[in-house]
Amino acid sequence: MRPAEEFPSSTPTGKLPLPVVLAGARGHGRWHLENIRRLQDKGLVRLAGICELTPLSAEELNGQTVEQSADFGALLDSTGAAIAVICTPIPTHTDLALIAAGKGVHLLLEKPPAPSYAEFRRMADGVAAAGVVCQIGFQSLGSHAVPAIRKLIAQGVIGQVAGIGGAGAWARDEAYYRRAPWAGKRRLNGVDVIDGALTNPLAHAVATALALNGSTRAEDVTAIETELLHANDIESDDTSCVRITTPRGRVTVAATLCAERPGEPYVLVHGGSGRITFWYKQDRVLVQRSGHGPEEIEYGRTDLLENLVAHLTEGAELLVAPDATGAFMKVVEAIRQAPDPLALPADAWELLPEENRRVVPGIDGLVAAAADTLALYSELGAPWARPHQVPNDVRSEVSTP
Repeated sequence: MRPAEEFPSSTPTGKLPLPVVLAGARGHGRWHLENIRRLQDKGLVRLAGICELTPLSAEELNGQTVEQSADFGALLDSTGAAIAVICTPIPTHTDLALIAAGKGVHLLLEKPPAPSYAEFRRMADGVAAAGVVCQIGFQSLGSHAVPAIRKLIAQGVIGQVAGIGGAGAWARDEAYYRRAPWAGKRRLNGVDVIDGALTNPLAHAVATALALNGSTRAEDVTAIETELLHANDIESDDTSCVRITTPRGRVTVAATLCAERPGEPYVLVHGGSGRITFWYKQDRVLVQRSGHGPEEIEYGRTDLLENLVAHLTEGAELLVAPDATGAFMKVVEAIRQAPDPLALPADAWELLPEENRRVVPGIDGLVAAAADTLALYSELGAPWARPHQVPNDVRSEVSTP
């Protein structure tokens, strides 16, 4: 596969506004719909079509007239789309991306880009062969805090980095797992889905921690340890942790969707003489180091669709090319290959009737402790955690693109 810098960058795809087709406009797709409208108001894009099995109503479209079809390929043809935004169920990502690529349509592909490393490579290699540009929708990687933190690390502001932790303590009610047939599934009708806490809702914590570690490509990952559990009546994990070994050190990320008191997820960089905390949804950074008072900084963020437009029309650097998510996809693959998540015993969780959701007592502290110590749940003494797997050496599984 060609490196990201060889993708076309300065060849115009057409005059602004660029026509955009959105595949998947409900659920999280509503956010993309609003974002397309925002960029439409700026004159950068034009909403040319929406691909949904059931057409959006006039109310959902706010009265806007737009072509709709359940046939993605036909819609790309009839609208003359320059960009397709794909926000559909995880198992459909690769096939839809390749349909668009085959028609010369550039892509913003929602995360996770695929449910397995093989499907990811099929997508990434197919997109590269077609000569179109693909941006993967890890919005946190558009934060200006990411390069700023990496610069602080390179300058030695917090000393030698000892490791990076990530913590996400969120809450999801029963309805979350009933919103779609694939929700909370590892597989559906024999097809991989891998809709778990670390691979979907809190995937940004994993991708952002790897980015700050400077380990974003598949070949940067040498071993992965996983602990996957669930309190909800689902196949996949809702309470999990992963430890990733790279040549630049270890990255441990802990997540739950069963928090007692849900909070903002964050990534924590441990240095020999300080630490940096990054609340990635807020673009907020706290620098703590020896001999200095704490310093809190808020950064801006570049929207990934806007960046894709600028890349296509002005030659701006693409922020999240497929190969920049290769390391994250090795984590997805390790979770896919791991034993099925362990169901927590009935005495390990409680139901909050007023919120119709399950809570794991003490999980908030365990998630924070994992990020703070780079330890896994079992190493922290969680009574319900099974001993973690022997590290999975992934080096032999990685082929250099």
